Amino acid sequence: MDRAKWIEETLRLAFAPSQLVVEDESALHAGHAGAAAGGGHFRVLIVAECFRGQPLVARQRAVYAALGDAMRLSIHALALRTLTPEEWQQK
Repeated sequence: MDRAKWIEETLRLAFAPSQLVVEDESALHAGHAGAAAGGGHFRVLIVAECFRGQPLVARQRAVYAALGDAMRLSIHALALRTLTPEEWQQK
């Protein structure tokens, strides 16, 4: 399974999001030191009810925790946009 698909499945199980988009941007970083070592660059939009009342840092930490060791081993860069359903509707 490719990393983007694994990230998507892992986040779906952990957060039951109403919206989830995982983009693999690794090709945009060809030649970058992290890409050369095999680490991927990803952009994630996740909209989940469980983010309600949590500050941005807590939301991001929750995503990192869900991804576990992959954050050290196979993900070099992760751009996150973590929203509640209400925040998503306002965008």
